[in-house]
Amino acid sequence: MNFFRYLVRRLLLIIPLLLGITIVAFIIANAVPADPINANLPQNALGNKELVDAFRKKWGLDKPLHEQYLTYLGNLLQGDMGTSIKTRKPIREDIARFLPATIELATLSALLGAGLGVGLGLVSAVWKDTPADYVARIVALIGVSFPVFLLGLVLLTIFYKELGIAAGPGRLDFILRAPPTVTGMFTIDALLAGDWKTFNNALAHLVLPSTTLALYISGIISRITRSSLLEVLNKDYMRTARAKGLRERKVIARHGMRNALIPVVTVIGLAYGNLLVGSILIESIFAYPGIGRYMFRASTSQDFPAIMGVSLLIAVIYVGVNFVVDIAYYFLDPRIRIA
Repeated sequence: MNFFRYLVRRLLLIIPLLLGITIVAFIIANAVPADPINANLPQNALGNKELVDAFRKKWGLDKPLHEQYLTYLGNLLQGDMGTSIKTRKPIREDIARFLPATIELATLSALLGAGLGVGLGLVSAVWKDTPADYVARIVALIGVSFPVFLLGLVLLTIFYKELGIAAGPGRLDFILRAPPTVTGMFTIDALLAGDWKTFNNALAHLVLPSTTLALYISGIISRITRSSLLEVLNKDYMRTARAKGLRERKVIARHGMRNALIPVVTVIGLAYGNLLVGSILIESIFAYPGIGRYMFRASTSQDFPAIMGVSLLIAVIYVGVNFVVDIAYYFLDPRIRIA
């Protein structure tokens, strides 16, 4: 299949998918048995009918649900995600403020987790039923089974509080100022500004939360890598490569890992999407001001516009990640190119 045709087909599937997600997210957000008026107006104002009616009118809560959705969709097509009831700021600005921190954390966690997980899975498959295999499987099992919030607390207690060798919560030490904003990611912005002190400090603050998340996803990636690689090690093309005189290391690297990586890429993509939108507990434990904490606050205050904005963001993230995975499939799996 031509790459351009493959790309266009995947892009055309995204439009109805995103539209369907906005409908589902809107229905779920409004099906929650809670009233945003009670969550956002002070207690002494709840008995004032004029204030309550004014609040409903201001935020469009006095309209039927289908009108609210059509209004939201129309604004969205113009690039307007609405205004947060809680912060009184455009949701687009709130997301632009909090999302870069989560991207920074999730990207480093995904890189560490993918490297560790693929490495453990490779060792476990190549040296099957050896002590190295058992150790790798135990590490993977711990990563999958250990609650991520508890692992974060343990690492924070040991390495920050007791040993004092790791940076604590937050994105920077209190005595340092944030670098000039370009991307919103402190490590990148510090590099662009040539501020090595801030870069090193920002990176140090990423070590514990990213390690926590990396250990969690590495267990899943390791198990998938092991099972996938074991499946291809005894295939005919692997035996043919060995018969040609290639060293085992090259056989595994050139032929084994390339085919084994197809399901692994899927898992890594899904793991990265989960890290971007599901790191609420870690961001809370490490006082990390990311999109997870913003999403939690929006949910607890029944901030429907913010909930809808974050829901759409989550949808775009997952759709985008899956789109990248589909593109990777095109280059990893020759069956797609000849279909």
